[in-house]
Amino acid sequence: MKSNHVPLARPGRIRWLLVVTIAIVGAISFLDRVNISVAGALIAHQFRLNDPQLGLVFGGFPLGYMLFQIPGGWLADRFGPRRMLAFGALWSAAFTSLTASAPSGISHALMVLWSVRFLLGVGEAVIYPAANRWQASWIPSRERGLANGIIFAGVGTGSAFAPPLITAIVVRAGWQASFQVCALLGLGTGLAWWWLARDRPQDHSRVGVLELNLIEQEIAEPGIAHGTDGARLPWRVILGSKNVWSLTFSYFCFGYTAFIFFSWFFIYLTRERGLNLKAGALYAALPLVAMAVGSSGGGLVADAIAQRAGRWWGRCGVGFLGLALAAVFVLLGSAVHAASSAALVLAGGAGALYLAQSSYWAVSADLGGTSSGTLSGLMNMGAQLGGALTATFTPVIAGRLGWQASFVVAAILCALGAVTWLAVRPDRALASVSSQVQRSH
Repeated sequence: MKSNHVPLARPGRIRWLLVVTIAIVGAISFLDRVNISVAGALIAHQFRLNDPQLGLVFGGFPLGYMLFQIPGGWLADRFGPRRMLAFGALWSAAFTSLTASAPSGISHALMVLWSVRFLLGVGEAVIYPAANRWQASWIPSRERGLANGIIFAGVGTGSAFAPPLITAIVVRAGWQASFQVCALLGLGTGLAWWWLARDRPQDHSRVGVLELNLIEQEIAEPGIAHGTDGARLPWRVILGSKNVWSLTFSYFCFGYTAFIFFSWFFIYLTRERGLNLKAGALYAALPLVAMAVGSSGGGLVADAIAQRAGRWWGRCGVGFLGLALAAVFVLLGSAVHAASSAALVLAGGAGALYLAQSSYWAVSADLGGTSSGTLSGLMNMGAQLGGALTATFTPVIAGRLGWQASFVVAAILCALGAVTWLAVRPDRALASVSSQVQRSH
C-alpha cells in the first residue's frame, strides 16, 4: 500500500504552520471581544442605553465564555479539535456580524444585544480548549511551551492592535463596519483552519514521515498523555485529580491579575495617575505588548529548561517564577510615584505573568491527552471566573481603599498562584492514574 506521507530529509514543520494559524484565530477572537468597548458609546447612543444597561451588554460575552468552557472542551474531545475550532471561529464571525445587524428601531434592544454577546461568548469558549486538544495529538511535549507561547502571543497582539484598528474603521465607516470587518476576518481564519488542519498528524497528507515519527515517538513516552487514540477519561478521574484543581486555582489567580490590564488599566492611568487620553492609550498598550513577548519567550525558555532539567522545572518552575515575579512587579509598580514609571513597572508585571501562560496549557495537555479539551476547559473556567471577579471588585476595592489596594490584592493572588505551582506534578498523566485505578478494582 502506498503511503500518502511526503518523504522529507528532515522533520517538516506543518505542525508549526497550524500553531501560527491557531494564534491568528485567537488574535481575531480578541478583536471580537474588545471591539464593543471601542464602539460602546456609539452603540449606547443608537439604542438609547444608559451606562448600567451598556454594562449588561458588555457582561453577556464573559458570562457565555465562562459557562461554556467545559462543554466546549468536552465537544472538542468528542468531535475533534479541527471541527470544533473551525465551528467556534465561524460561530463567532456570525454573531459578531449579528451585533452590527440589529436595526436601530428594534424593541427590547437590551435583551437582543445581550443575547448576541452571550452567544458570541458561547462560540468562542471552544477555541482554546479545542486548540489544547489538538496539541495533545500534534505537538511533542518538549515543544508545547513554545507552541502555547506562540498561540497566546495572539492574545496580547489582538488586544494591543484592537483599539487603534477598530477606532480607525469606526471613524471612517461607522461602528457597524468595524464589526463586519471583524466578522470577515473571523470567517477567513475559520475557513483557513478547516482547510489546513487535521485532527491527527497521521491524517495530514503534508506531514512527512520524519515529522510524524518525531510526534508519535515523544507522545508515546511514559508520563505523557497519549493524544491520538484511546478512550476519554471519566469525570471522576478529572475531578478527583489534585493536579487539575491546583492548575485551576493557580489559573484563577492568573486570570484575576491579567484582567486588570484588559479591563481597568486605561481607566487607572487616566483617572488615578492623571495621564491624558493619548498618553493613557499609549501606556495602556504596553502591558499587552509585554504579554505577547512574555508568552512566546516564556514558552521558549520553558521548553529549554524542560529538556535539560525535566518537565517539573520546565513547566512548574517557570510557572512559579512567572507568577512570583508578577507579584513583585505589581506590588512595586502600584507604589511608584511617577505615572510613566508606574506604567512601565506594571507592564513588566504583565509580561512576567505571561511567562507562565504556556506552562498552564502545556501541562494540561500533558495530563489530559484525549481529554485535554475538557481538562483545559475546566482550568480556563477558573481564569475566566478570576477575570469576572476582577471586573466587579477592582473598582469596589479602589473606591474604598484606593487603587494601590486593588493591585496589592492582585499581587497576593499572584503569590498564592505561584506557590500552588509547587504542588503540580506534570509527569502524572491522568490516563496512567485511570489505569491504576481500574487495575486496583
